[in-house]
Amino acid sequence: MMPVHQATSLRRAPVQRRSAERLTRILDACADLLDEVGYDALSTRAVAQRAGVPIGSVYRFFGNKRAMADALAQRNLERYTERVLERLKRTAGEAAGEDADPSAEADGGVQDVQGAQGVQGVHWHVAVDAVLDEYLAMKRTAPGFSLVDFGNQIPLGTRHAEPNHRVARRLIQLLSSHLHREPDEDLRRVFLIAVETADTLVQLAFRVDPEGDEKIIAETRELLRAYLGRVLD
Repeated sequence: MMPVHQATSLRRAPVQRRSAERLTRILDACADLLDEVGYDALSTRAVAQRAGVPIGSVYRFFGNKRAMADALAQRNLERYTERVLERLKRTAGEAAGEDADPSAEADGGVQDVQGAQGVQGVHWHVAVDAVLDEYLAMKRTAPGFSLVDFGNQIPLGTRHAEPNHRVARRLIQLLSSHLHREPDEDLRRVFLIAVETADTLVQLAFRVDPEGDEKIIAETRELLRAYLGRVLD
């Protein structure tokens, strides 16, 4: 996965550990302030004060607050990917443990099964649920995520692709072991449509209810399963 210090919005990538920790503090402060004051009132000076760093440290990494928010969006995507992957591995491991021969446990047989299956032992329905559920969890709990998420909610810096294109590509890479087919243009288009649709409906759910309207979320889940099922079943 691409660490945040390689995000294209950075003026300069941190080299030393101390510099990387300072960048983390800056992005953490940016996320907290987004929740408190919103994007329009956000300023690089306020971020520097909250992070406890000189204003020059902020400008060392970012030319303006837009670039800073862009880097936060990239970090959100990396953390989201990690959360989905860890959940799929955990689910696959639990399934392998249930299916394993108890007599094999003493000699490490369960671990062998888990290692062989990886995230491949998970049905695509479960994988899609993980993708949606982890997004909802970040939407509800991750600082600044409701305003920035992966770059869709506010105007961010120039990119080679729109945020949802980037998310769709990442999900195809992450879930490729479940699809039993090589990613092609048709599959990429299907995933992009699914991501765009889910994004629109989730935003609607959170406009209706600050915690996310459960009925709209349930309809979103059913819609995704029905649409993706045409290709994946």
